[in-house]
Amino acid sequence: MDGKKLRKRKWLFPAAVLVLIIAAVIVDYILELRLPVPFSMIPLAAAGGYVTVSAIGAAAALKKITAGMLVVLALIGCIFVGEYLSGAIVAFMMIFGEFLEDLTMEKTRGAVGELLSLVPRTCRKQEDGVWKEVSIREARPGDLIRVIPGERIPVDGVIVKGSASLNEASITGESIPADKTAGDRVFVGSLSENGAIEIKTEKIGSDTLLGKIVSTVHDAQENKGRAQRTADTFAAFFLPAIVFICVLVWIFTGDIIRVMSVLVIACPCALVLATPTAVIAAVGNAAKRGILIKGGTAIEAMAKITVICMDKTGTLTEGKPKVTDFTVFGGISREEAAYVLAAAEQSSQHPVGRAVMEYLRTEGLLPEELPQGEFEVLFGRGVKMCREDCVLLVCNGAGLLEAGISDEEALSYLEEREEEGQTAMIISENGRAFGGVSVSDTLRKNSRNVVRELKDTGCSRIVMLTGDNKKTAESICRKTGIKEFHAGLLPQEKLEFLKGLQEKGERVMMIGDGINDAPALAAADVGVAMGAAGTDVAVEAADMALMSDCIELLPAGMALCRRTYRIILENIIVFAFIVNIAGITLSSMGFLNPVAAALIHNASSIFVVMNSSRLLAWRPRKGGRTEYAWRKEDSSGDHQAPESPDRL
Repeated sequence: MDGKKLRKRKWLFPAAVLVLIIAAVIVDYILELRLPVPFSMIPLAAAGGYVTVSAIGAAAALKKITAGMLVVLALIGCIFVGEYLSGAIVAFMMIFGEFLEDLTMEKTRGAVGELLSLVPRTCRKQEDGVWKEVSIREARPGDLIRVIPGERIPVDGVIVKGSASLNEASITGESIPADKTAGDRVFVGSLSENGAIEIKTEKIGSDTLLGKIVSTVHDAQENKGRAQRTADTFAAFFLPAIVFICVLVWIFTGDIIRVMSVLVIACPCALVLATPTAVIAAVGNAAKRGILIKGGTAIEAMAKITVICMDKTGTLTEGKPKVTDFTVFGGISREEAAYVLAAAEQSSQHPVGRAVMEYLRTEGLLPEELPQGEFEVLFGRGVKMCREDCVLLVCNGAGLLEAGISDEEALSYLEEREEEGQTAMIISENGRAFGGVSVSDTLRKNSRNVVRELKDTGCSRIVMLTGDNKKTAESICRKTGIKEFHAGLLPQEKLEFLKGLQEKGERVMMIGDGINDAPALAAADVGVAMGAAGTDVAVEAADMALMSDCIELLPAGMALCRRTYRIILENIIVFAFIVNIAGITLSSMGFLNPVAAALIHNASSIFVVMNSSRLLAWRPRKGGRTEYAWRKEDSSGDHQAPESPDRL
């Protein structure tokens, strides 16, 4: 059943009850007809029966007495004193309030529906050498899928043939189409703007990146922060407390109407809704723009951050270094040094290693055949390959010191290149330096603005942590406006630095690429992974994951979390505690009857949901770079596709 039909059906029952209540007012109070049974008992039986069954069902499912039982007690009291119309109106207000809450909650879940609508119903699958259009449910890992211009990618996989320009805004939030060719990864929901490609399927359904985004949004309500856990605990003790207050009111006043009014207004519905409605709205807003936020715990932690720690490579810089110099020592030929360099770096997946191999390939220095051996990553220092009695090493100054190499020409080369703010490494075989290679990464053009806007969110202390040399770190910090940095750190040392801050009472956020920094991301109060699309490690380790490398989304995501936390506090303090306490006091004093109590109670719940739903349309402040990044998704092109809410 689609959303429109569901909403239409939900309208029917409260509308019917309202008609019966109006008829009861006319029959019993205007015409004053004397019937065998007061007409007011009909809407009371219909609405009261529904509320009673719902409350008992909820209590049975949870195996405990719920707050809804307070309303049941109030309805019993109305019947006892003959206030049938009041009881009907109380029950109607509960039903109508529930309808409005469901309607608004459905709106907050609209982000999930939009994401699901991006999944194609069918795909072109190769069977026995022939392309056949089949249901997406028939796709399996390993299948070959063909996508033509104008179609959306139906699976996560790798292109094996062809090239295309893909709009990945639904996944990464990046509106500029990405050119993809053989060997590149693609994600379900991406739109092919031109070019035909053949994809080898890796993941389908809920295992895809889009499936994980949807799952994160669904799970957001279950991942509760401390504020929600406190509210849940309070609600558990609320019922006995209210019953005790009702007993006191009865003892001191003997007025059953006052007791019923207390029972009606005291239901902690607003308290129960305060956090999950805000969390779902915020997570849904962010998910549409390529940001995954893992529920209330992450949002609350983000709102309390006092120190931001940032990796350099892939975070402040593009993470796409290029070789700026290749020098040989002691009469060694460039070909011989290139052979050792390529042999050591051939298995490296680090951006520096890939940049080196690309440089050798471009310069025609990459040997046709390379020796194989035992490859080892020296985290924060370089790489090493061992074969038989030969040790090939490409490393920085720390790696040279560890290996016991003290070649003056090599040390001079490192010092000269690092003074220029470059990352320099020495090429050696069995302790003999063959040459040096230097690489330089490109600073993201908006890094300085991002650092400024992160400070504007309320966190003034930003620290850069990098395994690179001090000179390079100084150069990057000077360009971005970061005042504090720590260079030459191994992954374990980054972790120790974070723990040291936490021991001093700081709330720490760590921003990294999600792979090399996974330990630090997991240990931080909030871990943020950059460019996490297709990286399972990043999605698992981080509390917030930016699907693209668009760093401009970071301060906007942080501002959204802080705004969400403020709205949660507004919901709990204003609409839950203050309204309830004032309502209970006024009801006890006789200023509110059950009908007025029902109106105020449902109004507070509705205001909570409406207050939370504002987060669906939240945007960063006008004029900032983050506002531009946040709005890119809104102009990213066609996002419409046939609805398919059950395919993930």
